[in-house]
Amino acid sequence: MAVITKTIRLNTQGNADVVDITPHVSDMVRRLDIKDGIVNISLSGSTGAITTCEYEPGLIQDIKDVFNKLIPAGHYRHDQAWGDGNGHSHLRSSVVGSSASFSFNDRKMNLGTWQQIIFIDFDNRSRQRELICQFVGE
Repeated sequence: MAVITKTIRLNTQGNADVVDITPHVSDMVRRLDIKDGIVNISLSGSTGAITTCEYEPGLIQDIKDVFNKLIPAGHYRHDQAWGDGNGHSHLRSSVVGSSASFSFNDRKMNLGTWQQIIFIDFDNRSRQRELICQFVGE
C-alpha cells in the first residue's frame, strides 16, 4: 500500500468563490504510481470547503445565493472576538466540511457524468489556498 501526498495551490477571490479542482485531481491521479485507491483532499484552513456539484454557472450562483441566505455575513461572536468579519466564513465551512475523499480505479476518478470536485472559498477576502491531496492505494 502506497501513500503519496501532493498539493494544489489556488488564488481565490473569497466570498463563496467556487473553483473546479477536478482537472487538477484527475491529472494527479493519471500520473500516480498508484493504479487503484482513494484520494483525500483537505484544506489547510478553516474558511473553505470541498464538495461536489455540477460545475455550471447557474449552480455556482445558486451555491452563493443559498449561503448568503442561510449564513449571511453579519455580526457573529467570532467577529466580536477577532474583529475580522469572517465568522460566517467559518460557519459555512463547518456546515460543508473542509475535506472529502474520492475513489479512483485504473488511474481514473470515479465521478458521475456531471459531477465535479469543487473548492469553495468562504472567506471575506481573496486568499492563497493550499489543498492537500493524499492518495492511498496500490
